[in-house]
Amino acid sequence: MGRVMFKDPLLPGSTLNIGGKAVEIDSIITKEDFMAGKPFLRPSNKRISSADSSLPAPKRIRIPPTLPSGKIPLATKKVEPSNYKIPAASFYAHKSTKTITGRTELKTTKEFSPPEAGGIPIPRHEISGPGALVMTRPTNIEKGKQLVDVVVDPFLGQHLRAHQREGVKFLYECVMGMRDFNGNGAILADEMGLGKSLTTIALIWTLLKQAPIYGTKCIIKKALIVCPVTLISNWKKEFKKWLGNERIGVFIADNRKNKLTDFTHGRSYNVMIIGYEKLRSVQEELKKGHGIDIVIADEGHRLKTAQNKSAQAIRSLSTPKKIILSGTPIQNDLSEFFEMVDFVNPGLLGTYKTFTKEFENPILKSRQPGASPNEVEKGIARQEELSSLTQMFILRRTAEILSKYLPPKNEYVLFCKPTQAQIQAYEHILALPSFGNVLASSEASFQLITFLKKVCNAPSLLAKKKEKTSTFPSLVEHVDIIPDELLRLSPIKASSKLRVLDLILKQLSQNTNEKVVIVSNYTTTLDLLGKHLASLDLPFLRLDGSTPTLKRQDLVDAFNKTSAAKNFAFLLSAKSGGAGINLIGASRLFLFDTDWNPATDLQAMARIHRDGQKKPVKIYRFLLGGGIDEKIYQRQITKMGLADSIVDGKQNEASFSAEELRDLFRLHLNTRCQTHDLLGCVCPSDGSDPLAPTCSATAEKESDTKSDSEASENELVYPPIYKPVPATIDNVAVINQKIAEELEAKRAKKMKNNMQALMQYRHIDTAIFGIESNENSASIQNCFKDTKEALDDDILHSILKEKKSGVAFVFAKKDRI
Repeated sequence: MGRVMFKDPLLPGSTLNIGGKAVEIDSIITKEDFMAGKPFLRPSNKRISSADSSLPAPKRIRIPPTLPSGKIPLATKKVEPSNYKIPAASFYAHKSTKTITGRTELKTTKEFSPPEAGGIPIPRHEISGPGALVMTRPTNIEKGKQLVDVVVDPFLGQHLRAHQREGVKFLYECVMGMRDFNGNGAILADEMGLGKSLTTIALIWTLLKQAPIYGTKCIIKKALIVCPVTLISNWKKEFKKWLGNERIGVFIADNRKNKLTDFTHGRSYNVMIIGYEKLRSVQEELKKGHGIDIVIADEGHRLKTAQNKSAQAIRSLSTPKKIILSGTPIQNDLSEFFEMVDFVNPGLLGTYKTFTKEFENPILKSRQPGASPNEVEKGIARQEELSSLTQMFILRRTAEILSKYLPPKNEYVLFCKPTQAQIQAYEHILALPSFGNVLASSEASFQLITFLKKVCNAPSLLAKKKEKTSTFPSLVEHVDIIPDELLRLSPIKASSKLRVLDLILKQLSQNTNEKVVIVSNYTTTLDLLGKHLASLDLPFLRLDGSTPTLKRQDLVDAFNKTSAAKNFAFLLSAKSGGAGINLIGASRLFLFDTDWNPATDLQAMARIHRDGQKKPVKIYRFLLGGGIDEKIYQRQITKMGLADSIVDGKQNEASFSAEELRDLFRLHLNTRCQTHDLLGCVCPSDGSDPLAPTCSATAEKESDTKSDSEASENELVYPPIYKPVPATIDNVAVINQKIAEELEAKRAKKMKNNMQALMQYRHIDTAIFGIESNENSASIQNCFKDTKEALDDDILHSILKEKKSGVAFVFAKKDRI
């Protein structure tokens, strides 16, 4: 065994012994297919469409079981026509009803489409009517059955925009099994604000009222919408807005005494809206009666782990038709993406173990700076194959398609200079000899990160921590070492971010009638912001986790409908109100702090740039320059690059290597903007286009002249955290300096196209405003012109010109749509 060479050609059918086992060659694959990982995926053979399933049952049977003699399988059992007679007037035509005050006049629709004289069935709605949206016909139907066109009800179709019409057709083809993949699920991953709710409602209404097989009443009878509890009232409002109260029965599963049997066994309700938590307690009851024919999971990225109980509850309903709605399908890593895909189309990507080995690991390895050519080739091939497969059932469009409908949007990333109080608080925490020991515990490390994030917001936020006992005595030591006088400083003096916000709010309230939304991840920070607004005599509303669910929509409506004199600001908790809420009454949004998960921030920032917005939108993200705020933002760029490469099919490389993210706890004070340094961008930082040919040529020249003797690719290792660190400030400083030098050396070697997402922004060093404005040179005047055009914000421009603005660097992106 293992000593004889197999000399015969390896052809299909050939057998040989390997390791004591007989192996038969099944087929020959090309190198391209292997590199793409196709052998590890479920074959995407064209399946028979589910269009001819006239009566969907709760439990789908793909292969008819062996039955006793004389029994007929369900799939082939003949269904006798009903003896119930429908009046001719209701059968052939619409029937007008009385007009209800405040509502659109309703009309009932035909139950069936009678055939023409030639025997061709007539669709429910005109296929040649203005703006008619006709669904794709199935290609495989049972012998003897006739096809009839499915046309989206013009009552809804007239409101659909071009991208929503495309979305309805895409989702219809997926759930009907018409696309070339094994499954009936889909993911609608449009960015926030593109109208996923209306697209979904149009699909559900079409499936409830029509079928492509003549004589079949409908494709589904019961639809389940699962969403965060904060969005239940929003979904209810959307159904009422587009279909009214009489066309469709919508059952709201809340804590009231609603009988679930009214939905499961009754005919009055076709749609149920339920929260993720509530679903887990009623999943068994939902299996009774007719069952669920389709599940819509709004904010479906919540179902990102195999252990998620809500995902398990939905899987138990045994419906193959599942749709995820998510503006951010990849939030952290490919393993979460796998769980989402496996949720809508089980088994399509194989097992998780195989997916990790054959796709996730090669893709991530190819994105590392030290990847070999073979690893890069394999990773790119696997990424392209994964993107190609998933694009069959994942539809993602960006907000750029709303150029015809929404006003422009500008985004600003403001790198605020830390105050002396913030620097001292930061250094007191990190200078303790026990710092290395704290890092030995992941839980303690995360708690320390929270402390540093609060220092970035305002040192006074740590004052309450000194009054509480902590699970980690070493953390108490880290907070206790901060002098009380630092924590007692007025936030407006101690916090650079609050200083900048204060300057902008004062100018807005005095010179405009605009309203603002201020977002934070911490209720304590919202408390601080609320006190500051009150000190400025600026009225505001607040929504956070403690706000009762039934009152949240009332707060949103009150803010949107009132003037700035009545409600100038809306304080919003990022996690409690960052999804599904429309705050179009505001035209400016301030993201005061940053979350590890880019989806949380993206959801929050999308609250004001939505349908119904009439004013130009400006969004400001505040970061403490050199602090952990900036490090978290850098990490977000990495995650968003991953989402682009898989979902959008882009070939962006990793924005940051793992080594570049290891010094989370160091405060960088020796640079104007560390993020700009890591970009390797050679633009003049005056607001000119960083992708202009002159900048690109300079970058290539510098790249060509770099020495090959740069830092090695060996991963940087911290001093062993399990050993006591010498209890002297000098030793700690030496160690930190050594770590910093090694990190900076490794960062000097940048990959081409690194962090491309940030190259779409204009880069502005505010030191440019220190140049004497009376300079008459053409270059200086052009510089000022580029800067002002890049900002496109008179208020921000006037603030940055002040010497004590508190902002060191700005990334500005004008809406290109």
